Amino acid sequence: MISKKTLLASLLGASVVLPLPALAQDASSDSAPVTLRVAYDADPVSLDIHEQLSGGILQLSHLIFDPLVRWTQDFEFEPRLATEWKQLDDTTLQMKLREGVEFHSGNAFTAKDVAWTVERLKRSADFKAIFEPIDRVEVVDEHTIKFHTQKPYPLLLNLATYIFPMDSEFYSGTTDSGKDKSAIVKNGNSFASRHVSGTGPYQVTERQQGVKIEFERFDNYWDEQSPGNVDRIVMTPISENATRVAALLSGDVDFIAPVPPNDLERVRAAKDVKLVTMSGTRIIMLQMNQKRVEAFKDPKVRKAFAYAVNQEAIADRLMKGFATPAAQLSPEGYDGHNPNLEPRYDLEKAKQLMEEAGYADGFSITMMAPNNRYVNDAQIAQAVAAMLARINVTVDLKTLPKAQYWTEFDNRAADVMMIGWHADTEDSANFFQYLTECPNADTGAGQYNAGNYCNPALDEKVAAANLETDREKRAKMLQAVEKGLYDDAAFIPLHWQDLAWAADTNVQIEPVLNVMNFPYLGDVVVKPE
Repeated sequence: MISKKTLLASLLGASVVLPLPALAQDASSDSAPVTLRVAYDADPVSLDIHEQLSGGILQLSHLIFDPLVRWTQDFEFEPRLATEWKQLDDTTLQMKLREGVEFHSGNAFTAKDVAWTVERLKRSADFKAIFEPIDRVEVVDEHTIKFHTQKPYPLLLNLATYIFPMDSEFYSGTTDSGKDKSAIVKNGNSFASRHVSGTGPYQVTERQQGVKIEFERFDNYWDEQSPGNVDRIVMTPISENATRVAALLSGDVDFIAPVPPNDLERVRAAKDVKLVTMSGTRIIMLQMNQKRVEAFKDPKVRKAFAYAVNQEAIADRLMKGFATPAAQLSPEGYDGHNPNLEPRYDLEKAKQLMEEAGYADGFSITMMAPNNRYVNDAQIAQAVAAMLARINVTVDLKTLPKAQYWTEFDNRAADVMMIGWHADTEDSANFFQYLTECPNADTGAGQYNAGNYCNPALDEKVAAANLETDREKRAKMLQAVEKGLYDDAAFIPLHWQDLAWAADTNVQIEPVLNVMNFPYLGDVVVKPE
C-alpha cells in the first residue's frame, strides 16, 4: 500500500492528481459516498495558504487545515486545535493544544508546528503586517505554547483564527531540485503551492488550476463530533454569474457562491433551491495612486473624486439594493465605525473642488478592476468611469480576470485600482494597516495600499489603538482615524458588499455560513434524496 506521505510527495505540476484515500474507496461498502459539487466565482490562486491573504485562500484553508480557534456565527471564539487559553500577563498568552491530531502526511501535530507556522507567517508578504505584534512563540511542551508580544496587544485571539498550523516536517528541507520546501513564492511555482499536508477535514486529491479541485474526507480527521457527512467535494470555478446560477438551477452543482444581485429573485423563486443572504463587512473601494498622478497629491482633487462618485446609485441600481453605501472602511458593528460619516455625493461640489485645484478642464487617468472577484466589479468600475467624466476626467478602464488582476495590482499598474477588503481580524485596525498605512515593504504595512497614500499622524493613532486594551477607549481612537481618512479623502469608498449563497434544499448550509464568508464545509450535512 502506498503511504499518504508518498502520495502527497508525488504531486507535480499545475495539475495535481492523487489516488483516492482508502477510506473513500471502502465507503461504498456501508453506504454510498456523499459528494458535494461546489461552484465558486474564482479558483484559489495556490495551495500555499500563506502566498496570498484573500477570501479564496481562507475558504480553502478551512477545508484542508484547521485554525487554532475559529469564529462562530455570533462572533465568539470556538476552540479548534487550541482547546483552552489564558492571558498570563500583559504580553503573554498561553494555549493548550489538542492532542491526538494527525496531519494528512501521517505526522503528529505538536506545538513545534504552531511555532514554525507563525514564523512562516511573519515571512509572508501578505501576512507579516498583522503578525508583527507577535515577538515569538515559545514551545513549553508538545501541547503547550506561549505567545509573547512585544507590547500589550488586544487582538491575539483574533490573530489565532488565522493560524492554521502547517506540517513543519512535511514543509521542511529541500526538493529534488534543491529548492526550499518552505519558500513562499508570490504568484510563483513553489513546493507549497503544489503540495499540501494539513489537519483539516479534507485532502486534495486532484487539482487542475482554473478547472477544478477535488477533495476527499481525511480518514483520520480529529473532529469526530463534526456533523459533516460529505465524503467528496468537487470545487469548480465558474466566473460568469449567469452560468454559475444556471449550473445550480439545472442540478449540475449543489452549492454556489456568490449569488449575483440580478439573480436573487430568480434563485429565491426556484424549486428545490434555497437562498441564504447575510449583511456583509467587505468594503469595496478605489485607490488613487499619488506616485503615478501628481494631481492625486492634492486633497482637493481626491475630495473631488469622492464627491463625484454616487455610492447610493451604485448600491441601488447596479447592486439591486444588495449593498450598503459606504463613507468609511469600518462597517456598522466594528469598534471603529464612525456614525457621523456619510456618503458625500455632490457633483457641483466636485466641480468646484477641481476648479479650485486648477483642474477645471480635468485630466486623463488609467483605471484597473477585476471582472470576476467582487459582485458586479467590472460594471461598478464602468459606472465610476462615467461619473468621473462629469468632472472632465477621462478614464482608460481595463478589467481583468482575478488571476491576472492581482499581479497587476501588486505592480500598481494603473492610476486608480479597485480592491475589496474584509478585515482579517474582524477589527477596524486591520483595514488601516493594509489599506491606508504608509507602505513599508519591511514591515508589510500598507501591503494593499495601491494609492501610496501616507499620513504618519494617522498611522501613529492606529499604533496607539493597537496597544489599548480598554475597548471603549480603543473604539474612540479608531473612529478618530476614520474621521481623519474621510477628511483627507484617502480613498474612494463605494459600499459594503452583502453576501448571498444558494444550494440544493438537501444541503444544510445555514449552520456553516458566516459573515466572514468562510463556509465551514467540513461540518456541512447533505440529506439523502
